[in-house]
Amino acid sequence: MAKVKALVLRTAGTNCDWETEYALKKAGAEAQRFHVHKLLGDRGLLKDYQILVLPGGFTYGDDISAGKILANILRFHLAEALEDFLQEGKLVIGICNGFQALVKSRLLPANENHLPKATLTFNDSNRFEDRWVHIRVCSSKSVYVEEGELLYLPVAHGEGKFVPRDDATIQRLKDSAQIVFRYVDEKGERAGYPHNPNGSVEDIAGICDSTGRILGMMPHPERYVEPYQHPSWARNGLDKEPDGLRLFLNAVRYAKKKLL
Repeated sequence: MAKVKALVLRTAGTNCDWETEYALKKAGAEAQRFHVHKLLGDRGLLKDYQILVLPGGFTYGDDISAGKILANILRFHLAEALEDFLQEGKLVIGICNGFQALVKSRLLPANENHLPKATLTFNDSNRFEDRWVHIRVCSSKSVYVEEGELLYLPVAHGEGKFVPRDDATIQRLKDSAQIVFRYVDEKGERAGYPHNPNGSVEDIAGICDSTGRILGMMPHPERYVEPYQHPSWARNGLDKEPDGLRLFLNAVRYAKKKLL
């Protein structure tokens, strides 16, 4: 049976593409890393893939704002190719900087071409946050995770605070079950800093689109796909299925079942 094919889109400043490629391969996909210029030169490349991942990093140095330049490339140069990709029922994942790019390109929270509905901005701590956090899955809509799961993953960002445009936007996200992850404490309860490392409104750590197939999240699942990557593995033992790997496994399973 043919393998699920995943494209990891990188550009200047991306620095998590190798780890993301590794995670996808470990999950059973045939993964490749492409520079965005290659896709700009041949938009038809996307047709050969079932999963598109925008990995973490600091694309174009985050010189304007985090993920903004990549977002503009997606919005103004690759919109048609992405629309065709999504119309075929395929999957998109944005991690950290990739999440920022998805939100600022307006692919998240929804496919809308008018006013942006949210942004990701500077952490309340006014510093780069590099720590492990607990996140709870609070929606059954996403194809990547199951509602009620409690995951432990690392974050590493300076602009991770999720801010909706207004109260109506956050209510729509709740009503449509698009809030996928919330920052919580070790017991799964919502808590303040440092459990919520950036001050995100409603403790939001990740959202999806209305189909559940586009996922954006600040924590890094690709950094916990091997048991030895857990900071407490020597004391607590090795997880057979690390939390981050589970997300990629679900993506590959979904793509194999629905798209191949």
